[in-house]
Amino acid sequence: QVQLQESGPGLVKPSQTLSLTCTVSGESITTEYRYWAWIRQPPGKGPEWMGSISYVGTTYYTPALKSRATIFRDTANNQFALQLSSVSPEDTAIYYCARGQYITGSYRSFPSWGQGTQVTVSS
Repeated sequence: QVQLQESGPGLVKPSQTLSLTCTVSGESITTEYRYWAWIRQPPGKGPEWMGSISYVGTTYYTPALKSRATIFRDTANNQFALQLSSVSPEDTAIYYCARGQYITGSYRSFPSWGQGTQVTVSS
């Protein structure tokens, strides 16, 4: 049974870079045909797929965030991470990491999620 756990600071100042890590247990992030995602849900809105990294390290991003988001992995520690630069209060959300077997550009492709971590962007 795969388990995902997000970690990172809960408060980030505007214009800084948000950094989150997802630690995966129960399955290797290099397992074939696995895609690992970052999904966020702003207050009062639905979930938004931000981007993913594949089992071979290929990355995919939603167009709206492509210029600010970077997803990378640490296979030795079975982790993958998100960096989001130049944050603003509009980036305040619950951030989730998730696992799926294909990418459609929707969060619905990822049935296994971590518990989520609240990130607030405020000075």
